Amino acid sequence: MQIVHSIAELRHALRHTTRPSFVPTMGNLHAGHLALVEQAKPLGDATVASIFVNRLQFLPHEDFDSYPRTFGDDSQKLEVAGCDVLFAPREKDLYPEPQVFKVQPDPVLADLLEGEFRPGFFTGVATVVMKLFMAVFAGKAHGTAVFGKKDYQQLMVIRHMVRQFALPIDIVGHEIERAADGLALSSRNGYLSAADRSQALQLPQALQVLALEAATASTAQLLKLEAAAMQNLAALGWQPDYLTVRRRSDLQPPQAGDGAGDLVALGAARIGATRLIDNLEI
Repeated sequence: MQIVHSIAELRHALRHTTRPSFVPTMGNLHAGHLALVEQAKPLGDATVASIFVNRLQFLPHEDFDSYPRTFGDDSQKLEVAGCDVLFAPREKDLYPEPQVFKVQPDPVLADLLEGEFRPGFFTGVATVVMKLFMAVFAGKAHGTAVFGKKDYQQLMVIRHMVRQFALPIDIVGHEIERAADGLALSSRNGYLSAADRSQALQLPQALQVLALEAATASTAQLLKLEAAAMQNLAALGWQPDYLTVRRRSDLQPPQAGDGAGDLVALGAARIGATRLIDNLEI
């Protein structure tokens, strides 16, 4: 596996490729990330992964400085997984000057759910992903990028961005990888205390209950079910931001006629000091 740091080095490493496959990450890799690499490998003529902790998507009170940097371990995992090129830019490589040009996603999609509780988050995500896409795919006829479905709204924002800018990139969503007990794998799971980890499964369980009840609920009933799910999780000691059922197509509330195959249950809640997200397609 070749490790490069600058955009120029990356483009030189990919000079003979015509259709790279790409997995962007912020490092601190776990089995979920490596599953993305495995899925990406047969989809291109070179498999590229990036590791970059993107300052633009962190709010002032969030954990940019303390976000785990585990580059040595990460690079070993990627090599074993069969990654061909690891792009690990320093901040000065990706942002050599203040990034004043930014990608502003459609607020109809980006300002609800995660965007409501983390304002500006998706602008930071879309901007860095666009810049990474330009670094990896510039001059290529076609390419593929693989993202995990755990970050469901992020996946939708990226798909919309690619479509709006007519980028020659296929966006592939990978199903959520879970621990043996059902907890969605996440780098943030490492922040959980032993006591919090023992309760963490309560979030996916709450989504399972909500999804089961929502399958046959009317719009009015659904609002009551969502409120009850929030109250039940709060009673267990969580601080929920949202537990809700939305349309898969646009993350808007369900309408008459929406049913199984159209919906997704999404949740975000804090247990102790750690904020977790999860979802379940219905």
